Amino acid sequence: MRAFVFPGQGAQTIGMGRELAEAYPAARDVFDQVDEALGEKLSDLIWNGDIETLTLTQNAQPALMAASMAAFRALEAEGLGIQEANYVAGHSLGEYSALCAAGSLSLEDTARLLRLRGQAMQEAVPVGQGAMAAILGLDFDTVDRIARDTAGDEVVQAANDNDPAQVVISGHKQAVERAAASAKEAGAKRALMLPVSAPFHSVLMQPAAAVMADALAGVDIQPPAVPLIANVRAEAVIEPGAIRRLLVEQVTGTVRWRESIVNLAEAGVTEFWEIGAGKALSGMIKRIAKEATVKNIGTPADILALKG
Repeated sequence: MRAFVFPGQGAQTIGMGRELAEAYPAARDVFDQVDEALGEKLSDLIWNGDIETLTLTQNAQPALMAASMAAFRALEAEGLGIQEANYVAGHSLGEYSALCAAGSLSLEDTARLLRLRGQAMQEAVPVGQGAMAAILGLDFDTVDRIARDTAGDEVVQAANDNDPAQVVISGHKQAVERAAASAKEAGAKRALMLPVSAPFHSVLMQPAAAVMADALAGVDIQPPAVPLIANVRAEAVIEPGAIRRLLVEQVTGTVRWRESIVNLAEAGVTEFWEIGAGKALSGMIKRIAKEATVKNIGTPADILALKG
């Protein structure tokens, strides 16, 4: 069995998807449609801009989705579409890419939702008040306990359960710093403050969740062609109403990626295709499901290797 997985924020690079757009008209069409949906040339920023501007949340989110969908459309052009997958999943914003690939959301709606999501998440907390940190070498339960113990009157919580030894915490800047220091004292190999501009996947994102609830209420969501493994539940979902609700919960909830991959492996998935920019998910998956095969699809060469 096979799962298609889609990356989240942090995988962005200048030039991502350009080779695909040059090699596959269907991939080029993705960038054109995203540009039209947003009313601007996001593709020009992706291919010719500067990384600081691309990394802005409101740009990175639709840009990464565009790169993933360009790779997916190229796969389709080679006869390797959604029928090749038994499940889809995505890390944070990648969940939107997964839903788009599975036919649950239109490309245009996905682009507009991610632009709004990025803006709303950035505006939810004033710049400088929030932070995130990656804790390496401790398991989720340990980091979760440390976050609870060090929060005080502020917010800090385990935001991303990425793999057995990588947990990301999120919240008020000083609380995140306290929790990171406590994690080091508890034996963490490293505690790295992340270069992000907002405390994603924490309760501080509640204003953004409210914005997304309103936006998603007006968007058509179809049952996906294959089940989605939802971030906040780490379990399969196909019912549109449940998908809508879980996408709202995802803004403030923990990304349960480790559990999602464990559950996929237990369901019989032995092969994962990471579709889009970067290889971050592949590294996580190899540390979670050690027997699984992982393939990256982000360039024409990657697709030719699949066919070969």
